Amino acid sequence: MTGFFSSDLGMKTRSLQCVSVIFLISIKSLVLASIYGQTCSVDEYIAESYFKKYHSFIEREFDNFIANKIPLGSCKLLGDENLLMAKSLSRNVIGEGSHRWLSSSMRLKFPRELKHELTARSCEVVVIERLPSGVFADPFELQHFVQRGVFTDAAVFGDTNLELPSFRSNQTVVEIHMSIDSIVPLRDEDESEVILKVPLHARYQPLGHGFSRVEFGAPDIFTCCSSTEQDAAKMLCQPIPTSLIPDKKASPLMWEIPCGNKEHAAVVSAVTFGFAISTALLIVLTSVSYSRQ
Repeated sequence: MTGFFSSDLGMKTRSLQCVSVIFLISIKSLVLASIYGQTCSVDEYIAESYFKKYHSFIEREFDNFIANKIPLGSCKLLGDENLLMAKSLSRNVIGEGSHRWLSSSMRLKFPRELKHELTARSCEVVVIERLPSGVFADPFELQHFVQRGVFTDAAVFGDTNLELPSFRSNQTVVEIHMSIDSIVPLRDEDESEVILKVPLHARYQPLGHGFSRVEFGAPDIFTCCSSTEQDAAKMLCQPIPTSLIPDKKASPLMWEIPCGNKEHAAVVSAVTFGFAISTALLIVLTSVSYSRQ
């Protein structure tokens, strides 16, 4: 009799534990939904959903947004399995001077059975670059690439003041959209190489000696497809796993930007002021001479 009651008590205890676990999972989902505003879709731009809540880029908060908003908010895209996989990623800063290119070469693996559906759903590969405060991307320049068909869409979020020096600016986020149609591999292949070049400009670095080092982290890559015909501005997005990339934790990408020499600041300021006064006087004299004619 005692064994019967002990067994019954054990079953009730296990049932209570299961109910408690389910309750805690439900509470966690509700908390995440309330914090990140989770729905089954995101805005036209992934970064736009983040900057609606935060007015500036905060690395930790953006990581939480990517980790919690996208996987749970995407609901069901084209199935439960990963649509695309990143097998390799190589990056470099190319060019000379203060205007350069952030070049990324990615090899993506496509599921053969989903190629047609990916194109039919107007799916895109979305790349988000987190730019350090020492550099910026010109949104007007990016729009020229969109108009020429290089990108499907592009936008810059965060500190878009192009005139600020690096010590007064914050990080920015560049979001690039590329159509699946332009990168989907041929019928007998399941991998495709994607080369992405983002034009960058160096901000004025603090006065000092030598160079200021600007470090670039790995990009965030997503597969995004149109949500519904009734709400075409919304997208269903799913992160593209990068766990298969062998050199993912390699040394970070650096750009060494020269700093102004503090010892030359007084001379440069004096010469600049002199040229400004001379130009202003020349404009006044020219206006007076034309008004007398």
